[in-house]
Amino acid sequence: MVLADCVGSTLRLPSTPMLQSERATGIQLKNEKHLAAMRAAGRTSAECLAYVVSETQPGCTTQDLDDLVNQFAKRHGVTPAPLGYRGFPRSVCTSINEVICHGIPDKRTVLREGDIVGIDVALICDGFHGDNASTIGVGEIDEPARALLCATLEAQRRAVAVVRPGARLGDIGHAIQSHVEKLGYSVVRDFVGHGVGRQFHEEPQVLHYGKAGRGTRLRPGLTFTIEPMINAGVPDIEIQDDGWTALTADRCLSAQYEHTLEVTEDGVRVLTVQNDEGTWEPPGRWTPPGFEV
Repeated sequence: MVLADCVGSTLRLPSTPMLQSERATGIQLKNEKHLAAMRAAGRTSAECLAYVVSETQPGCTTQDLDDLVNQFAKRHGVTPAPLGYRGFPRSVCTSINEVICHGIPDKRTVLREGDIVGIDVALICDGFHGDNASTIGVGEIDEPARALLCATLEAQRRAVAVVRPGARLGDIGHAIQSHVEKLGYSVVRDFVGHGVGRQFHEEPQVLHYGKAGRGTRLRPGLTFTIEPMINAGVPDIEIQDDGWTALTADRCLSAQYEHTLEVTEDGVRVLTVQNDEGTWEPPGRWTPPGFEV
């Protein structure tokens, strides 16, 4: 994840989303050897996210979720990417209700019936990163929460569908913005998707809003994330004193879904899935009630 340009400010945020002001030096296209490694990292990260999602229930603490990621990583001989990244103290980001992203797991925070929680899993496998996230309901959730999750997940799916060689980054942002804003939701501007590979955050930055036909053209071998953060209220954020946790300014709900993608010669391959074809599936294999896959 990446943070967006903040004029005159310096923010210390985790690996997941990146600030637009933290720019790498140019776009790196992957060769076939690197793409094979990215596919393996993506699938392992997808399996980890689905595992954590399946174990999440009322009464769990966010530290329990962090423990699950660490247990999975140890079993598979991989490394949680967030742990120690720019000082981030845990192995996963857990973001509840009005927390947009970068929530820090702890033993005190208990998940309760009706909460929504974003679970952002990124693993390093043989030197390459896979990055995915899902916002899920804890037990039964109310209609406003369900509707927000459905809109955000559908926006993520629509954005993936426009990825192909020759398309532009603005097409991705437009697909997201045009879907959610007509439903009364807002797109968070401060956090964006990002290139990913050997580095957690690479170029390009992938805005989740914009105009179709604008921006960098997509080319085969490009790997990056699409991870829209959508708010039920205003798009503004507040960073808490821990330097990581980002809340909605009006304390309305927020949701996020993320996949890592590869631009292929004739379209797109989703890397953070468990199917062999690389076709889109809900991150973590969880869908809100009523969402049609």
